[in-house]
Amino acid sequence: MTRGVPPAKQLAVAEIQAIADKVKSLLEEKESKKFPVFNAMEFKSQGVAGRTFFIKVQMDDDFVHIQMFESLPQENKPVALTSYQTHKGRQDAVMCF
Repeated sequence: MTRGVPPAKQLAVAEIQAIADKVKSLLEEKESKKFPVFNAMEFKSQGVAGRTFFIKVQMDDDFVHIQMFESLPQENKPVALTSYQTHKGRQDAVMCF
């Protein structure tokens, strides 16, 4: 990745859905509700001593943007939910936040 250039948006694939699923219960706990629909739609990622993911997730008619950090494999740490933004729409771009 070139310094200063934001990562490009990509459509979510099974790997990204699996990563998002790892923090679904944490998000449900923070929001005090269950999300029967939790579909990763698109994402951006950055690699710096691990990977930071910015993922747009559809929850019925609403969307949430989640920021997650996946440490390097040798650190043997779980994926962490670092931040999230609720009440996003289908057209809201996935941004680094």
